[in-house]
Amino acid sequence: MEGKGETRGELIRFLAPRTVERIVSELPIEGRVALLKEGIYFEKSLNIGTEKAVSVVEAGSLAYWPMANSICIFYGKMQPYSPVNVIGRVIGDLDLFKNLNSGTKIRIERA
Repeated sequence: MEGKGETRGELIRFLAPRTVERIVSELPIEGRVALLKEGIYFEKSLNIGTEKAVSVVEAGSLAYWPMANSICIFYGKMQPYSPVNVIGRVIGDLDLFKNLNSGTKIRIERA
């Protein structure tokens, strides 16, 4: 994250197989952060509908938000504005996301 640090995460295919496969095929992915109550998101149009979508997420969840065509990273437990496809989890420092500003550049890439 542009000058803010980095952390690790993992994509978990069985959570949403089609969504994870599509995201992996698009890596690396970059965007500009927008803020949620307990998370961040950035636009990445993949034109994927809901897949095993949920309405409540745990802290550390990585998700694709079909309604907003965005990838979300949740650093707190919350109820998204509409269902999301959970695709994995952050396995590193969640505190990095709490201090991001709207517009911060973010990049997701293979380790």
